[in-house]
Amino acid sequence: MNLAEILTLIAAMLGAGVFAGLIAGLFGVGGGTVIVPVLFYAFEVLGMGGEGNLHVAVGSSLLSIVITSWRSLAAHRRHGAVDEAVLKAWTPWVGIGALIGAAIAGVASMEGLAIVYGLGLGAVALQLAFTPEGFRLAPDLPTGWSRRTVGSVIGGLSALMGIGGGSFGGLMMTLCGRPIHQAVATASGFGMAIGAAATLGFVAFGWSAEGRPPLSLGWVNVPAALIMGAVTGLVAPWGARLAHSLPRRTLRSSFAVYLLVAAGAVVIKAL
Repeated sequence: MNLAEILTLIAAMLGAGVFAGLIAGLFGVGGGTVIVPVLFYAFEVLGMGGEGNLHVAVGSSLLSIVITSWRSLAAHRRHGAVDEAVLKAWTPWVGIGALIGAAIAGVASMEGLAIVYGLGLGAVALQLAFTPEGFRLAPDLPTGWSRRTVGSVIGGLSALMGIGGGSFGGLMMTLCGRPIHQAVATASGFGMAIGAAATLGFVAFGWSAEGRPPLSLGWVNVPAALIMGAVTGLVAPWGARLAHSLPRRTLRSSFAVYLLVAAGAVVIKAL
């Protein structure tokens, strides 16, 4: 890489980090819905890596999520919006699912990973856009083995997509009758478990993989993750404050539109 390419990549990471931090604080998604598309496009445009580029974008996003989720969760706690009992009960199963998701990513192709990413975000976006406000599938959150199963699925899908717990965790909580602000706040805490567990898996399963950008540890590009994680972590509290000043319907609609755009961008580029 020449100096111009390095500076272009750093500028893209910094700009995306600011946007990802706002998205993380607003929606509790850990910023992965921004980081994955930006890193994937940056690697492809600059000719870095190869067939492992989407895997590295996902793995790098997961590492940055650990920082972002911690900052976002702290900000939401100051607003008293986090359900600590739910966070404590669900976190272990979300973490186990994240490890399973990382293992599945280890045998998935770039095209397969892109399809999972696109379908997952698209499904959440459509639910947010078309489900009536206050719609419920259940009167309360699952317990027992249902909680273990649903928590593991949330962690697994989130790890495969490089996102925090907000997309699926927040969706699950709203469908079980929890207010959107509480769902966003609590699900932001899932991101730490997902990020930590899945990052270890992406490092291990991608240790000797081909087609990775330079300075990657397994399927985790350390410079990209650190730069974007630091920036998103600093900006996330601003997004959290903004979230508590917006109407619930505006929050849902904005999130839905963004998810559809991010999903389409990754699938089109990969296929």
